[in-house]
Formats: sequence, C-alpha cells, structure tokens
Amino acid sequence: LKEVFEHDYLHYRIRSTTYLGEKLKELGISVISPIGGHAVYIDAKAFYPHIPVEQFPGQALAIEMYKLGGIRAVEIGSVMFGSKDEEGNFVPAKMELVRMAIPRRVYTQSHIDYVIEVFSELIKHKDKVKGYKITWEPEFLRHFTAHFQPVG
Repeated sequence: LKEVFEHDYLHYRIRSTTYLGEKLKELGISVISPIGGHAVYIDAKAFYPHIPVEQFPGQALAIEMYKLGGIRAVEIGSVMFGSKDEEGNFVPAKMELVRMAIPRRVYTQSHIDYVIEVFSELIKHKDKVKGYKITWEPEFLRHFTAHFQPVG
C-alpha cells in the first residue's frame, strides 16, 4: 500500500493510462477527459452511433473487444444504469461508456500497445457491428448476470 504514495510509481501509472487514452484519441476514438489514473472510459455511443441506446452500444463494444482481442472491459451505460418508467418504457442512462480499468502491476507497455492495435482493428469493421438485446435479467444488478443475444 505504501507504493501508491511513491512519486515515481504514481507518475508511471498515470502516464501509462494517459498514454492509452491519448493513443485512442489519435485513432479518432472518443474518450472521457481528463483521463484518469486507473482507467480509460470510451464513449461507446460515439464509437457505434448506428447502434441505438436500447441495443446497448457499450455492451456491444465490450463484447467486440473480447471477441477480437481477449480484452476485458465493462459496460457503464444503459445495461448498468438504464431502467424502466412506470409504464415499462426503457429509460437509457445518460452516457454509454466502456471502462478499461488498468490494475496495478499487471500490464506492461507492450500490453497497452496491444490494446491500441486491437482498437485499430475494431475501427475497420465498426459499422458492421450490431447491438444486443437482453434475453434474461435478474431483478437487481442486471449488469452482472444478464443474458444477451445479438440483434438481427
């Protein structure tokens, strides 16, 4: 725990996360700024503008990241924070994000560069990616255990 107070460690960690976010921006990917010290948040709605929010663009991006590159990330959008109103109509989250958290002392520079390479490939076919629909969800905390199926 003392390590997180060391200036050199903090500089490396923040710089590594910033590097990833800046490289994604150079690819034309919209990320939330300022880039944090532990994660990069991608604007999935901007990445997949053709996927309506009720088809969960953040979930689609997290799935594509895993399918193409084995990269694990989490949707932080309408799967996690969406709801239904009194009439049962879908109420989307305010943002459709994907969070790529970077755990301490796990990834090297080559791992970060690999993530950037995967995104350069994701961009090439992003217009062909479709959204998802929920086929089953629990009453609470659906983002942990909901089941999905591709739309179309």
